[in-house]
Amino acid sequence: MLEDLNTWVLALGAQYGVNPYIFGAIYVGAIPFFFASIAWLVKRAREGRSTVAPTMLAGFFFVSAYLYLAIYGQDIPLWVWIFLAALIVYGAWSTIRDTRRKIAAAKADDAGDIGTS
Repeated sequence: MLEDLNTWVLALGAQYGVNPYIFGAIYVGAIPFFFASIAWLVKRAREGRSTVAPTMLAGFFFVSAYLYLAIYGQDIPLWVWIFLAALIVYGAWSTIRDTRRKIAAAKADDAGDIGTS
């Protein structure tokens, strides 16, 4: 069964011109860098500094596997791009919402610390 799954995945990769294991490695490998970028973003926002660089990095790591697909993929069906666009939009909205909450909580904690000094 695993051999059949592996054969199917590799056949899809060959059909679309990408190595599914490279795609998966980029996808999983970008996760710690994405979270590090978000942590950096929250830290800089708390300090009142520019968040442009960490935001750009977080966005890059968020879409890096799809960039690989866009650059090296061939004949990717339209429905795949629509599905990926929906995933990216939902993921971006969710990440922005959660990051704003973290920044607000961090600022509230900082304000509470100032008031108790």
